[in-house]
Amino acid sequence: MKRILTAASTLCLAFSTYVNAEAKVGAIYDLTGGLNIYGIQQNNALQLAIEQINQDGGLLGQPVKIVSYDAQSELNKYTQFTNTAILRDKVNVIFAGLTSSSREAIRPIVRRANIPYFYSSLYEGGACDKQTFVTGTSASQQMSVLIDWAIKEYGPKIYVMAPDYNFGTISSHWVREFAETSGAEVVGQDFLPLTVTDYAPTIQKIQSLKPNFVVALPVGANQTGFLEQFAAAGLKESIGIVSTNYGSGNQQVVVSPSAGKGIVSSQGYFQEVDNERNKQFVNAWQAKYGTDIPIVSGAVDVWNAVNLWAAAVKQAKSTDANAVIEALESGVSIDSPNGKVSLSPGSHHLNQNIYIARGNDEHGFDIIKTFEDVAPVYENEKCDLVKQPRTAKHFSPETE
Repeated sequence: MKRILTAASTLCLAFSTYVNAEAKVGAIYDLTGGLNIYGIQQNNALQLAIEQINQDGGLLGQPVKIVSYDAQSELNKYTQFTNTAILRDKVNVIFAGLTSSSREAIRPIVRRANIPYFYSSLYEGGACDKQTFVTGTSASQQMSVLIDWAIKEYGPKIYVMAPDYNFGTISSHWVREFAETSGAEVVGQDFLPLTVTDYAPTIQKIQSLKPNFVVALPVGANQTGFLEQFAAAGLKESIGIVSTNYGSGNQQVVVSPSAGKGIVSSQGYFQEVDNERNKQFVNAWQAKYGTDIPIVSGAVDVWNAVNLWAAAVKQAKSTDANAVIEALESGVSIDSPNGKVSLSPGSHHLNQNIYIARGNDEHGFDIIKTFEDVAPVYENEKCDLVKQPRTAKHFSPETE
């Protein structure tokens, strides 16, 4: 009997030691290279969130440790550092990625290792994987409210300008689908390489087709040039321009006031959101990082991810992956800078507010409409990881 008690005591001690061990989070963001305008803010948000958690006593009685890696805006670094974080540094969770290609590089690795992974960026939608949790907005989530609003505001004729890869082409699909639902029409579209700098051919098409509004989805510095050329051509006087990603990389700071004023953007967060939690968040951010650069939506997506994971760890009373995933799938929610957010158990995407904001002539935004608790409808329809936990797929409406 004494041996049994000793063994049981040892087992309990081992379990207690594991549960109360220091939690390690892996953070893989683009701190250098062409994507660092996003990656630095993503990493800053993670640092701020963990700092606040540790100030409040940490998790399971221990401080949370960050193991940070610079992906250098290179896709192969995501594969390398995800393996390093899991195999060498033994992290409990990974927060990483901006582009869809980075997410798709990471997903198979965390699936095999059974490590919770949070992807925090607006994207084309459709990622479905037991270990993957998405805290950014999906394209259908943003487009569902934006296109309906824009048709009522401007009229039924639409032109699409988008980058020539998944984000652009799938977003365009949603424009067409929601246009059809509302009795509107896409009269023209252009899918353009990121290297294009001369938008005269596209502008000539727009002038010829006379749409009521353009859905512009510019990515990177070159494509932001479209907004300047659109304004210089005098089209803003008669044609509206809307976007789901304008401002996500602080494009409103780069473009001239004349080009940025009046552009309408639909996102899950703008710094101008007026609630008490956002005031606290902005104050803490500016005290730590200064006031020179506005906070982008991706930063709040990361802040939400960290705090949702922390809430799940507290609920599970463990950093064990299976226990944390089960807690996340209970529908965990938090009060966030962008309003209350809650995790949809089946799809691992967020129900969250979607804001429509209009660019002003001070390199900022004025929020003109709030849609509360918008569900990731497409992802919820396609992905039920509670009932089908082995699903590992990127659903795309273009392949259906």
